[in-house]
Parts: sequence; structure tokens; C-alpha cells
Amino acid sequence: MKLVSYNIQYGFGGDGHYDLSRAARIVAGADIIALQEVERHWQRTNFDDQPEILSSLLPDYHWVYGPAFDMDASERLDGRIVNRRRQFGTMVLSKLPIVWSRPHALPMRRTVRPLNTRNAALECMIRTPAGPVRVLSLHLAHIAAEERLEQIDYLLGEHRRAPSDGGPWSGVDDEPARNWTSGEPEPENPLAAIWMGDFNMEPGSAEYRRIVGSTPYHRGAAYRDGFVDAAAVASEPGEDFHTHVKTIDGRLTKRRLDHCFVGGMFAGRVRSASADIGEVASDHFPVRVDIDLETPLTAHSGG
Repeated sequence: MKLVSYNIQYGFGGDGHYDLSRAARIVAGADIIALQEVERHWQRTNFDDQPEILSSLLPDYHWVYGPAFDMDASERLDGRIVNRRRQFGTMVLSKLPIVWSRPHALPMRRTVRPLNTRNAALECMIRTPAGPVRVLSLHLAHIAAEERLEQIDYLLGEHRRAPSDGGPWSGVDDEPARNWTSGEPEPENPLAAIWMGDFNMEPGSAEYRRIVGSTPYHRGAAYRDGFVDAAAVASEPGEDFHTHVKTIDGRLTKRRLDHCFVGGMFAGRVRSASADIGEVASDHFPVRVDIDLETPLTAHSGG
């Protein structure tokens, strides 16, 4: 299956031009799409409802939107309130149905300067041929490693509790007349997971090591409840593998800030990982991962 993660910078390209259709064309065709910096009802983007626009541009996908930033943007017209929310967050689109989803508001440190905003991870459970998988589209803090470490620790805690916590509901429905379950079996909340997004961290950083661990003796080690970097297990990343370019202290700097981390049970299933270097539809480049989610997991490989 083909996965793509893309921080679309709310439709503004590296050329300063606003055009959501460019981002949609780039991600179209992937089986699962994780988007970051998607917004609703901001003046800078014509008060557009971007999730609705993107869904119309990508009509063959199921989708869920999860705002991290939510503010009142309502107005009074003709004597009635038109309720709107000014939102900023992440989105997941999938060719397969998204069985359930939930947004995670990540820990945030209040700043004096510069501006800091709430970050979020959108968690979606998708039943793939390999079994149920939790796919997260996330965006971590851009200011400090300490804040990102707190956010990663939160997500790792939620990840490891998933099988025991359960999904949106659990147990036997003792009030079937109220139709809580719509006649469906209890939904899965598997350990199998894939994290994609803008992590605002580079390989080798403290945050990166917090996710993948340090394996000095066994480079290919993968814990069942841990994660591996899809790019690292697919191949040895080249020096030019980057997802963001920015002038820092007068120098043009190439950084790999966008990543795909796959659960340990998928470590041997990643076929390729790459970035569309040079795309101008955003200030980031999309990350593409080809992974085998079609062969069923065995009883020993986890689920």
C-alpha cells in the first residue's frame, strides 16, 4: 500500500501562491494520506473550509479532520447567528473506510515569545488486509525539543495502552434497544500503528531517539510495541534526503522534519521511502512510503 504524508502549509506554496488543488494533485492515488496544517475559516485563506474542499478534490477517499486550534469565527447575518469555528489541524484520507477516529490535544508549553499554538495528533483506525492499524497524522511543536519530548511521551503512553484501553466502546451492549453499537462488533484498538507527519525534528535528535530508541549492537532491532523509521529500514537514506528547506542564519539549510514511523511488526514490510524534493505546493515536501499492508499478520507478528 502507498502512504503519503504532507504538511500542506494551509495551501500556500513555496512560491507564496494559495492553491489547494496543487497539494491534492500531489497526494492523489495514495492509499492512505496524512495531511498537516489544514484549516477552516481563516481570513488568510478566504475563509475556506479546507477539509471540505480537499474532500471534493479527492472524492474517492474516506476522510476525518481533527482540529488542534479551535476559536470562534461566527457572525450574525439577517438576525441569526451563523456558527463557524476557526480551526487548524490534521487530516487523514483513506481509500479504505476509517472505522473510528479520535483527536489528541498534545501537551503545550505557554510562551512569552514567539507565538506558540496547540498541536494535535489525529488517530484513525483502518482495517487493512494485514489487519487493523491505527494511523496517526500528527504535527509536533516547532519551538523546543523539550516540548516535543513531552508530546512524544504522551503519544507513546497512549500507544502502549491501546489494546487494554479498547476503542470507542467495549463490552456487551446490555441495552440493545438504545442501539449504541448499531449491531456492530466491538471495534479493534490494535497495537499495530503508523505515525506520519511533521515532527519538527531531525534524525539523530533526542526526540527521534525517544521514538526509535538507541540500538548500538543491533541496528535492525524492532520492539513489538515500538517504532522504526520507515526511511531507515527501507534503505540507507542518502545525504540529500530532506523534506524542508529554510534559510537559517544566512545559510540555506536542508532538513528532514517529516517522517513515517511504523510499528515494530511492520519493520520488514517497508519497501521504499522517499520525498518529492522540489515540489512547490507547500514549504514542505511530501513523504512517500510503500509498505506491505496486504499480507495478513501472523499470530506471532502482532495485531
